[in-house]
Amino acid sequence: MEKENVLLLISGGIDSPVAAKLLQEQGYILKAIHFSQTPFTDDTPERKSLLLCKKLGIKKMIVVDAGEALKELADKTYREYYFVLLKRLFMKVSEKIAQKEECLFLATGESIGQVSSQTASNLNNINNSTKIEILRPVLFMNKQEIIDKSIKEGYFEISKGPEMCDALFEGKPKTRTNIKDILEEEKKYGIEEIVEKLSKKIRIENTDKEIHLEINENVCK
Repeated sequence: MEKENVLLLISGGIDSPVAAKLLQEQGYILKAIHFSQTPFTDDTPERKSLLLCKKLGIKKMIVVDAGEALKELADKTYREYYFVLLKRLFMKVSEKIAQKEECLFLATGESIGQVSSQTASNLNNINNSTKIEILRPVLFMNKQEIIDKSIKEGYFEISKGPEMCDALFEGKPKTRTNIKDILEEEKKYGIEEIVEKLSKKIRIENTDKEIHLEINENVCK
């Protein structure tokens, strides 16, 4: 097949590098984007993502400094929608950057039912956030299958440890949402303005620099 560019959303966790490897095995060319939540987390996820990009042969990683925007999202919307709104925001920003990077697809490490934002209902509402197609190579893999692939490819020691995506979350997340409610929540914090702002708050990190890693504990929903 003709080689096509894909913009991978990489978190530093176990799933996204496995998704990346599966795409590379199918001949796709990967570029990477990471959403930093500093100052509400430390930079461990960013450093993990850089190390994983290096192992995957991805030479640069686009970093979006999203912490303040996520604080605004958390403060202005119902918290139970937080993870779906976060994912939709990330997809919308990634779509704009993918256009500039000449990428035809986005890609994630989401798998069905693994966390609250990855139920069929919530994934459908995340899909509705963009016109660009979202590839999910590990969608129907269970966690152990993903871990086994991560170990085989040498990613696991970097990826292991909980992610830090819940730094601004409180309460119980919704596992089933409808698009009408989601759109109402997005109006509350002005998603289009936030997308424009974040798409300009980017920096490029090269993966050839020396990267030190210490894992801090947190939880992902």
